[in-house]
Amino acid sequence: MSYIGKEPARVQTVDLKWDSGIKTANFTAEAGRGYWINTTSGAVTVTLPASANTGDTIEFSDFARKWGTNAVTINTNSLNFQGNTTPNPVYNTNGQSIRIVYSGATQGWIPTSDDDVTYETPPLTTTNFLVIAGGGSGGSLGGGGGAGGYRNSYSSESSGGGGSSESSLGLFQGQTYTITVGAGGAGGADNGAGGTAGSDSSISGTGITTITSVGGGRGAGYGSQGATAGGSGGGGQANDNTATGGSGTANQGFAGGNGVNTAGGGDTDGGGGGGGASAVGATVSGAGGANGGAGLSSSITGSSVARAGGAGGAANGGAGKSAGSGGTGGGGAGGASANGGAGTTNTGSGGGGGGYSGGFYVGGAGGSGVVILRLATSDYTGTTSGSPTVTTSGSDTILTFNASGSYTA
Repeated sequence: MSYIGKEPARVQTVDLKWDSGIKTANFTAEAGRGYWINTTSGAVTVTLPASANTGDTIEFSDFARKWGTNAVTINTNSLNFQGNTTPNPVYNTNGQSIRIVYSGATQGWIPTSDDDVTYETPPLTTTNFLVIAGGGSGGSLGGGGGAGGYRNSYSSESSGGGGSSESSLGLFQGQTYTITVGAGGAGGADNGAGGTAGSDSSISGTGITTITSVGGGRGAGYGSQGATAGGSGGGGQANDNTATGGSGTANQGFAGGNGVNTAGGGDTDGGGGGGGASAVGATVSGAGGANGGAGLSSSITGSSVARAGGAGGAANGGAGKSAGSGGTGGGGAGGASANGGAGTTNTGSGGGGGGYSGGFYVGGAGGSGVVILRLATSDYTGTTSGSPTVTTSGSDTILTFNASGSYTA
């Protein structure tokens, strides 16, 4: 055949060698080969080569039209697939065929067959977070509640317990992420009982390691219920074996302070302060209750706000016996001849210890937690549940979850 003018462009083809066996179990693929995969008996995972050259080609085909029942998962073996290493692509359409070509390190393997041009490894949305758990409640004639655990990734700000700022999250587009906001511990009974620990707060979903902040520890009571560990620990009480404050969680919060029986003869003076995000709860010194540990401030919402303060310990009412103050960041004050003060709502602060004056008073409730997300407004989808408060600061959108919900990236 002869051509007048320019010869038509030639179509370059790749001559694949098809594997003679039908694959029914997990296997490692080789470049330059095609594979029939039969998932009638169960799902199959295909591991790609650990190294590849530009132009390397592999093809997979549904032998028995069963991929819709038992899917084929591609283990990328640390090489990029459409520009990302996670999540592993999953193919689950009956009769599907996939041809992938290695394009180089930046984008890695790229599907070129007609039925596989969608993102199997969707791009990430960089998202900063502040996750604070519910604070613990105070004990009756006891220690102050500890603040909820405090984890922060925003703008190099510290996390609780002396921890450094954490890495931001990469949320996969199209995936839904569950937001859990922990409740504060309920106020204790007025019979010398210990308080109640706060509940955890978290962010969980596809492709991320769940971010969990631990609920604040309870304050000890006059009876046998001692302080517990938590995000920050609850304060101890001077009676019998309940004097030691609870420990905090590494990179989330500090320990509660100890109670000290200075008067002797079972005359308990007061409870230790609950631990806060940035300081330990104070130990009783002299008559009365001790102060709660201070919280931390963050500007993730656009202005600096202090949260996660420990609560003050209680005092045995009487001359010169005052209760401890709550730590900055919303910690409840202890009681003398009164109930303990509640931790501030949605700060994860502890509730104050309840006092005593001819009868026991109730420890204050811990403040509920909060979860805050901050991402570029250009990446914000607007798809949420749980009615978070949505604000903006500069080029970013901020979602403040005061109750549990979700966000779809």
